[in-house]
Amino acid sequence: MTEKYDIIIIGAGLVGLATAYQAKLKSPALKIAILEKEAVVAVHQSGNNSGVIHSGIYYKPGSLKAKNCIEGYTSIVSFAQKHSIAYDLCGKIIVATSKEELPLLDNIYKRGVENGLQNLKYLTKEEFGEIEPHCVGLRAIRVPQTGIIDYLAIAKKLQQLFEELGGQVLFNQKVVSLKKNSQSCVIFTDKKEFLTGKVISCAGLYSDKITEMTEEKNDVRIIPFRGEYYELKLERQHLVKHLIYPVPDPSFPFLGVHFTRMIHGGIEAGPNAVLAFGKESYKFFDINIGELAQALSWPGFHKIVSKYGKTGMGEMYRSLSKTAFTKALQKLIPEIQETDLIPGGAGIRAQACSRDGILLDDFDIVRSGNVIHVRNAPSPAATSCLSIGNTISDLVL
Repeated sequence: MTEKYDIIIIGAGLVGLATAYQAKLKSPALKIAILEKEAVVAVHQSGNNSGVIHSGIYYKPGSLKAKNCIEGYTSIVSFAQKHSIAYDLCGKIIVATSKEELPLLDNIYKRGVENGLQNLKYLTKEEFGEIEPHCVGLRAIRVPQTGIIDYLAIAKKLQQLFEELGGQVLFNQKVVSLKKNSQSCVIFTDKKEFLTGKVISCAGLYSDKITEMTEEKNDVRIIPFRGEYYELKLERQHLVKHLIYPVPDPSFPFLGVHFTRMIHGGIEAGPNAVLAFGKESYKFFDINIGELAQALSWPGFHKIVSKYGKTGMGEMYRSLSKTAFTKALQKLIPEIQETDLIPGGAGIRAQACSRDGILLDDFDIVRSGNVIHVRNAPSPAATSCLSIGNTISDLVL
């Protein structure tokens, strides 16, 4: 029997949950459901990130990332306060450890100012040594807006609020087909058939696959990058007081390994950024042959290899070598030793790659008739989820 809805959201990660919640708040009479292939919310990107509230300092002024991160920062903090969800605006420092990084640090500072961040401060090595006495470097930026939070608790609260408003989250429903016409859409899962007026795809790692169900031309494909973490042993956690970040390598579109306090205790070190051999391959030797073949056959991936191949091989080596991982961390805290690190978790970043070999830097949201596809929503999507959800719910309504 076909179930009928006004709006169906595909994916119960933070963006999907926030979108469904915002839509239901604005239009309580609409029948809205979320289809989720897993048994609970936030299983993948939303539940395996670093738990950081991002400030928006890195993102190009005027971009969707910058706009939604700044707005999302305020929204997520207010939401956490209102619903008694653990968070801490502990701040972070971004540290230049070489003369070559000093101009890059200046660029980050200027970008933060352009994005409207208040009270950013340059710190000498003596000044940041008072904040992080075990950290070394030449100069740093103090970013007071950065914090840590329990994103899984945010996801569960969004689910609860959405359901209290009359929304439905339908688990164990893997979407296998999606057909649309000008009036409605039919969604087939591996268990049921659904009829709906509008569809919003927030499918994360599988956003490209869902997009291809309705669009003849989809010029991006998700390339999964695994980020692996170590944790500091209890007796060595005193080495890190807040959050410590390096100046990002401009030749690689990731932030580099860093130190992060966790909201429920402990210190994470990482992540690296390693090509995953499947969209849900959380360990190095987890291989999904079909998904790996799709990534390797994408024309854009070949260009990514030619552009970032050397850096990518270094990341791969660091994934397999604890010694190499430790050496990267020692640039910020020389006292760190291999024996201080114990294996932590891992997450997978859904990174959209264009046919031309460009790793999309901004959020990418495409509307096609009565279907909206969120094709690229990596970090800071968790921080920005309520803002993104507000934007998408306005689009669909």
